[in-house]
Amino acid sequence: MRCIPEEPEFGEGHHAEKAVWTALRNSLPDDCVLAHSVQVRDGRNEYEIDLLVLWPNVGVAAIEVKGGQVSIDNGQWYQSDRNQKRRIQSPVAQSQSSLHALKDWLEIQLGSRISSRFAYMVSLPYTDVPRNWTMAGCPRSLILDKDDSKSPAELVRQAIENEGGGASPLAPAFLERIVRKLGGNLDTAVVPSTTSQEDEAAQDHLTERQSVLLQATRSLPRIRFTGGAGSGKTWLAVEKARMLSKEGKRVGLFCYNKGLGQYLQDRVASWRQAKPLFTGEFHEYVRGLGVPDGQGQDYFDIEMPRLLKELAAGMAPRDRLDAVIVDEAQDFAPLWWDALLACTTDPDAAEVYAFMDDRQDVYQRWGGATADLTHGPMATLVPIHIDDNLRNTRKIAETFKPFAGDYFTPRGSTGLPVRFVDCPTEKALQVADDCVDALIDEGWANNQIALLTTKDRHPIHLDYFNRGATEEYWRDFHANDGEFYGHVLGFKGLERSVVVLCVNGFKDMSRAREQLYVGLSRARSLLVVVGDSGLLEKAGGRELKFALSRAQAWQPAVEDG
Repeated sequence: MRCIPEEPEFGEGHHAEKAVWTALRNSLPDDCVLAHSVQVRDGRNEYEIDLLVLWPNVGVAAIEVKGGQVSIDNGQWYQSDRNQKRRIQSPVAQSQSSLHALKDWLEIQLGSRISSRFAYMVSLPYTDVPRNWTMAGCPRSLILDKDDSKSPAELVRQAIENEGGGASPLAPAFLERIVRKLGGNLDTAVVPSTTSQEDEAAQDHLTERQSVLLQATRSLPRIRFTGGAGSGKTWLAVEKARMLSKEGKRVGLFCYNKGLGQYLQDRVASWRQAKPLFTGEFHEYVRGLGVPDGQGQDYFDIEMPRLLKELAAGMAPRDRLDAVIVDEAQDFAPLWWDALLACTTDPDAAEVYAFMDDRQDVYQRWGGATADLTHGPMATLVPIHIDDNLRNTRKIAETFKPFAGDYFTPRGSTGLPVRFVDCPTEKALQVADDCVDALIDEGWANNQIALLTTKDRHPIHLDYFNRGATEEYWRDFHANDGEFYGHVLGFKGLERSVVVLCVNGFKDMSRAREQLYVGLSRARSLLVVVGDSGLLEKAGGRELKFALSRAQAWQPAVEDG
C-alpha cells in the first residue's frame, strides 16, 4: 500500500494519529493510498486532514483523529487527559469542513467536477462509543471508536459507500491524478502539466515585456503591428486600449471572431478605471448601431459597410470614437476600415492601431503578404514588426516556423516534445478523442486541453451549433471548466496549454496552409497532431513533414475506469 509520506513523522502528542495510521495501514488493501496530515488552504482558511484514505473503486474518506477521552455535553465536545478536561471544536464539523475544502481544491487543481464518493469520519481510538449512539448530522457509522479503530478498513469502506456524498466509485485513473496533487511531485517526466505552469508564467512575463513597443511608439497615431503567432499581439492590443482609455479617449477595441471578442470583453471587464466605449466583435458593434442583419458574403463585405457609413453620418459626437484598435486585423474586409473610420470624430486624424499576422489570412480578406497597402486607411499605418514568438515552447514553435516567415524567432523554453499520431483521415476524430482521454489519464487537467478540427466539427461542437447556442458555447470556453472542442477558424487569437490538432480533412485546400498555421500555434505547452501524414505533407509542404518527423510518435493508451 502506498503512503504519503512513506514514513510520516508523528510528533509528541500525536500518538492517537500514529495508532490509527498503523491500524489503517495494516488493514487497508494494497491498492489503497493512505495520506497523513493533508494541508488544505481555501481562500484565507486553512484546514488539515489528519488521515486521508483513497480507495480505488470505492471512494475517499477524510478522518479526524481525537485522542484522550472524548465526551459530549449538551452539544459541546470535550477532550480529557490525565490533567484536564477542555472544550474542543466538534471533530465532526472539522472533518466535514476539511473534506469540503479538499474537494473544492481538487476540483480547481484538476479542472473538473468530482463525482466520486467522499465521506468525512472521526476516529476516537481511546473512547468507547455505544452502538446505539446518534447525533444530528453524524450517524454512528461515521465514528470509529476504541474497538473500531483497531481494524477499521471495512468500516471505512461501509462509511464511504453508505454515507459518502457523490454518485460514483473512485476510478483508479482519477485516484492517480489526486495522488499526484497530494504528493507534490515536481518530476517533469511524471507531471508535465505541473511544470508547464511555470513555463507559461515565464511566457506571460515575456509577453508583458512587449509593452516597451507601446512606449517606444506612443507618439505615432497610426500603426500596423505585424507579427507571427504567439508574438503577444492580443496582449498589446488590450494594453493599448487600456492606455488610451486612461487618457480619456473614446476607444473601440474590435476583432472578427466571437471567441476572441468574448475574451477581449472578459479582459476589459476587470478594469476599475476607464474602459473602451466598445469591446468585441465588429459585427456586434455594427448591429448595436442599428444596421440590420443580412446574409451572404457580398452583404457583409460590401453592403454592410456601406450602410454603416450612411448611419455614421448622423452619429452624435458622444458616440464617436477617438481611436480604433483592431486585433487579428487581417480578418477585416477592406471596406470595413473606411466604414469604421467614419464612426470616429475625425476620420483623417483618428488614431488607428492594427495588430495582425498576414500569414494567418484564413478568410482570404487581406491578401496575405502581398496585400496592396498603397490605398485606403491601411496606407497611412506605420509598420512595426514583432518577430519574437513568446507564447509557445520552442518545440511547438519549431513545428510551425516554416509558416511564420524568415524573421520568426522562438523565445520560449524548450518544452515537451510535440506528439504525432499518424492515422487515416476518416479515423482522426476518434483517435483525437482517445488522445484527450489519455492526456487526462497522464495528469493534464481537462480545462487545459482543446481539441481543434480542420474540417467537420467535433460532435460536441456540432451540438452547440445545431442548437443555435453560440453564446453558451463561448461562455463555457471562457469559464474554463472543461476540455474545449472547436474548429481552427474559430480559435484564432485564443490558446490552451494543450492542443490536440485533429486534421480531419480540409474543405478548401487553398486555405489549408493557413489553417494548419493557426492550429499548430494555439498550444502553449504541449501540441498533439493527429492525422494522415500524406495529407499533412500535401497541405503543409515538405517543411511540415520534416518538422513532424522530429515529433514523438504516439499511440494513446487510455486507462479504464
